[in-house]
Amino acid sequence: MAILKWSQERKIEWHYIAPGKPQQNAFAESFIGRLRDECLNETLFTSLAEVRAVLAGWCDDYDQIRPHSSLGNQTPIAFTRQWGGSPERLGSSTHRPIAQPAQMGQNQNGLYF
Repeated sequence: MAILKWSQERKIEWHYIAPGKPQQNAFAESFIGRLRDECLNETLFTSLAEVRAVLAGWCDDYDQIRPHSSLGNQTPIAFTRQWGGSPERLGSSTHRPIAQPAQMGQNQNGLYF
């Protein structure tokens, strides 16, 4: 409900993807598939800190170094330079979290998280 409230407050239309129709969001499905195949399925994480570090490295590679077919098989940096842009201004497509990460510990039920 929080995401629906957020989108309504900002007058952003919310569209659901029909069940069994991932092609309705092909760009996200393509990215998620690569992330799963190249990173998540290949790594056995031992801590949340390790997850964050590995994902940050993978995202930097994806956003900065690897060629993208949508950019004529150029890296994002080469594509930016081609059009007179500054690679320093080329940021990651990932966004900083809005909230601080949750503290590790014990909840009121005595369960560790």
